[in-house]
Amino acid sequence: MPLTHVSLRRGKSVAHRKALLEGIYRAQRAVFDVPENDRFMVLSEYDEADFSFGADYLGIKRSDDLVLIQITVSNTRPLEKKKALYREIAAELTKDPGLRPEDIFINLVEVLPANWSFGHGIAQYAEQG
Repeated sequence: MPLTHVSLRRGKSVAHRKALLEGIYRAQRAVFDVPENDRFMVLSEYDEADFSFGADYLGIKRSDDLVLIQITVSNTRPLEKKKALYREIAAELTKDPGLRPEDIFINLVEVLPANWSFGHGIAQYAEQG
């Protein structure tokens, strides 16, 4: 059920981009109760002029390797699960593709379960209730 958008500066290899998506998916599966095959992810690359960020906001020194990760989920998980997800994503992405933890920015967007349709024009999660 997570819908994941990853944004980064243009120019990274296919292997790097695949590692980003794989690592985020592994983290979601490991600590966020995401079932197998529940994978909906997109990655967008931007030219320098179209990718702007605070290089030292909150005292965190970011580089041009910054990755913005926005994950939309149902609002069904407690704070501790969210914190665990952030830690697990950072752990996965520092291993492969080798990002610095300072360059991993995560935004979790929560919506009501009824705000999803996975196909056929049906609100599958609303139908379960």
